[in-house]
Amino acid sequence: MGIQRRFSSVEHPQTNGQAESANKVILWGLKRQLFEAKGAWLDELPVVIWYYNTTQHSTTGETPFRMTYGADAILPMEIDNNSWRTSPQFEGENPSNMEVELDLLSETRHEARIREATMKLRAAAKYDMKVHPRAMQEGDLVLKKRTGNTGNKLNSIWEGPYKILKVLGRGAYHLESLDGRRVPRSWKRQA
Repeated sequence: MGIQRRFSSVEHPQTNGQAESANKVILWGLKRQLFEAKGAWLDELPVVIWYYNTTQHSTTGETPFRMTYGADAILPMEIDNNSWRTSPQFEGENPSNMEVELDLLSETRHEARIREATMKLRAAAKYDMKVHPRAMQEGDLVLKKRTGNTGNKLNSIWEGPYKILKVLGRGAYHLESLDGRRVPRSWKRQA
């Protein structure tokens, strides 16, 4: 019967920031489309996904459709009304036009990666402008980020407070709890 058994891992979109971002935009679009008809989201989903795939994204400067297929999407109404993009002069019955578009696809993707990296650098620089480094001193009370599994989303990722015993430099410190116990891995053993 040609049946093949294949194993795959479980998907976790929450570990992929881009998937989470796309899902957020799609949910936002669904909420705008639905207004009162909250149960009709399934009917509106193709419209919202079409909108998402044919809208130029600020990070890449391109539409996801163009990044995938190498050409802009043509709306169904353009096919029915013979727009300039569906005319033979534009598309060309000449297959070389499609070959040129496909040749330019790798260049388009490369330029989009450059624009995306530039946007990330700008965002990081904007964030870094707001960060004011603070030098910690001996005797200051600090919180330490928990390591390992914190349980669930609602648990705090911080533990403490701890007292700084010694400043080692470059963000490294010797810590002790308020009851006087030294914090493991923050204090070197002395022989």
